[in-house]
Amino acid sequence: MRRTITGFSNPTVKFLRSLREKKLRRREGCFLAEGLRLLTDARESGRLPETLVMAEGREAHPLLDTLEQAVLDAGGEVIETSEDILAKITGKDNPQAVCGVFREFDTSLAGVDRHAAPIWLVAQAMRDPGNLGTMLRTADAVGAGGLILLDDCVDPFSVEAVRASMGAIFTQKLAVARWEEFLPWLRGGDGQLVAASLREAVPYRGAPYAAPCFIMVGNESRGLPEEYELACDLRVTMPMKGRADSLNAAVAAAVLAYEVLATLEG
Repeated sequence: MRRTITGFSNPTVKFLRSLREKKLRRREGCFLAEGLRLLTDARESGRLPETLVMAEGREAHPLLDTLEQAVLDAGGEVIETSEDILAKITGKDNPQAVCGVFREFDTSLAGVDRHAAPIWLVAQAMRDPGNLGTMLRTADAVGAGGLILLDDCVDPFSVEAVRASMGAIFTQKLAVARWEEFLPWLRGGDGQLVAASLREAVPYRGAPYAAPCFIMVGNESRGLPEEYELACDLRVTMPMKGRADSLNAAVAAAVLAYEVLATLEG
């Protein structure tokens, strides 16, 4: 239940380091999350790490004490180790004083309740973990139900994506699907599919949004495929007053999400 690790060659250290690699994460069904705030968000959302790793000589903190006791009460393991070993595990020169190993959760569309929230975000072929994390944070901020990842997106359980989510990966429903699976699922019930587009689009301000509204953005460099845009119920355009011809995908999703929120609440 509780132990100390002092050697870099310890098998547990090797296992924890391996979770930074996508292939091994998928094989083990686990992922790493780092930082007291992020792990506290996880605990408050009903998710606890199976293993909690803490730096020796860390400063006492009531939230960490609460987290540690919760992990032990749930039958998890608490490990104390040096800051150098913790840095080796997380891949950061200045790691946080704590990290945890979580079991990956269900990411099937079957687990999505479309009526659980008025807004959902959808990302197609998103490749940047920072953008993925930002979209999760945006979803949390606007009270969305979660984020649906379509086609070949970056791994949402990568260390970088989890870190960028600032804990939202634990508060938001996350689903992963192919377009061929998502569209029939969406059309099998209520749901308005909306995307930023130049193809027969209306201004995004004052557009007729309806709940549950699924806001879809495309790949950072290519945008959405034409087929995906044509399948949308509503295509909207945002004015570009400067020299740039487009917004960052995660930023565009945030702008649209807040406009949808204002419309639905108005």
